[in-house]
Order: sequence, then structure tokens, then C-alpha cells
Amino acid sequence: MKSIFIDCNDQLAPIWDKVIRPDDPAITVNRTVRVGPELPDVIAGYDIALDDHSYMPTELVAQCPQLKHIVFLGTGAASYMNVAELAARGVTVHTIKGYGDIAVAEHTIALMFAAARDVACMDRAMRGGAWTPQEGMQLFGKTLGIIGLGGIGREVARMAKGLGMEVIAFNRTPQPDAPCPLVDIDTLLARADVVSLNLVLNDDTRGFLDAKRIARMKPGVLLVNTARGALADEAALIAALKSGHIRHAGLDVFHTEPLKADHPLAQLPNVTLTAHAAFRTLEASMTLLRRAIEIVRKIQG
Repeated sequence: MKSIFIDCNDQLAPIWDKVIRPDDPAITVNRTVRVGPELPDVIAGYDIALDDHSYMPTELVAQCPQLKHIVFLGTGAASYMNVAELAARGVTVHTIKGYGDIAVAEHTIALMFAAARDVACMDRAMRGGAWTPQEGMQLFGKTLGIIGLGGIGREVARMAKGLGMEVIAFNRTPQPDAPCPLVDIDTLLARADVVSLNLVLNDDTRGFLDAKRIARMKPGVLLVNTARGALADEAALIAALKSGHIRHAGLDVFHTEPLKADHPLAQLPNVTLTAHAAFRTLEASMTLLRRAIEIVRKIQG
């Protein structure tokens, strides 16, 4: 079976060269940032495609009859392809979990601090010649509400407790060994000074943080999302940011990526943006690529 890494960008290329071994399966490497409409031409003749966040619409994949497996570099394949439709066409989508829990949790904490202290806002102002100190929010003693207590959520809880925060969490399934008190979602939204979204995106969680739930959040709350943009109702989020109900949002993920410069979220001063980079550390990327290679090896038997 022939394999291709369809979008090995300049950042991942040296890491790929570092982790690949002589005895690994043969994998063609297409060195580009992101594959678009040319997808059928790129993967023509290949059985396995490694995908680092390129969109793979069903109508394009349908033009690639030889393709049988997609190895998505991460957990959020549903944001980039319709997994059920692909399965119906005989294409299996493989995801990779747990490779960057610490990296994503650290980025979550970074965005939490940036939001609490208006770091990006002051940076932009100073670069424009203004000296405008902002009054921030002290996080010590505040309540952090974690929505989704998987591997990343647990790491966020561990770090936040070390900062002296009270940590509560909501999880959709029981967690007998939870590292913090579990509460229902309404209680979490009412109590939390900071809310961190760490849910997996699927049909049940898409739009989980809707207008009604945003309205239940404490006025002046901070919101951090390093999971998936589609977990939140974008229009309701923008409205809450404009009104000040959400004091500041730290966002690493968006409904459509890359985020355009004229997008409303990019125009709001009380939003700190990062480019879906929470999992991007050398350590996490090396683990991710090695696991992807091992999946290819397993598929090939």
C-alpha cells in the first residue's frame, strides 16, 4: 500500500526528518502548507494519506478511489472531514490521542493569563505608540471551570491548582478518579470566573456552548478555547464579547481556519488569538509524527 503525507509544512518538515527511521514504511512527503482543491491530484494513486489539518471534503475524496485510510495528525478530524461519509465510502479515518496533552494544557494556561492581564491588547497599543496600562484580573483564588475532563482537561486542572485556583469540572461521562469536584454544567457556568473548553468535537458537542449557556456564565468571565471552534456558537460568542458579558476570550481554534483578518473575532480588542498552535511543541510534534508512522506500519501489516 502506498502512503503520502499530503501537507508537511516548513515547520513540520525538519521534525519529520528527525523522527523518520530507515526501517519505517515508505511515505511520500508533499511539502506544502495546506492542500486545497488539488487534493485529488495530490493523493491519486495512494492508499494511505497523512493529513495535518488540510480539509478533505467528501466530494474531493470521492475522486480518489484508491484511498482507503486517512491518518489525521490529531484528534479533531471531524472539523476537517465528514468521518461518517468517508466511512460509508470505505475510507477509514485514524486519529491520534494523547500526544500533546501537556503542550495544549500549557497553552491553555498561557491564554488564560494573557486574557486575564490584557497582554495582547497592551502589546498592540504599545507598538502603535500608546502607553495604556490595563487593570487585569488576579487569578489566584479564582474559580476555573473545565468543560471536558479528558487528558488535556486533567493537565489543565493540575496546573491551575498549582496556581492557587479553585478548580471544578463538568464531564459528559462519569469520572470516578476525577482530580477535582465534578458539577453539572449550569453550576459550572454560574460559578466559574474562567471557563476552559476541552471537549472533543462530535455531533453531540457541536455548538455545546450556545447562546443560552453563554447567558448563564458569570458576567465578566474569561473564556479559553484550545479544543475546537465549533464547540461554541460563534455569533453568540461575538455578541457576549461585544457586550462585555465575556470580559476576554483566549482562542486558539475557530470555525473556519485560517481565520481571516477581517473576521469579527479578529476585530475585537478583548480577544487574544493564536493560530491553532496549542499542540505545537517540538516534543509533542515528535510524538505525533512517530505515532502516525506506526499507524501506517500497522495498516500495511
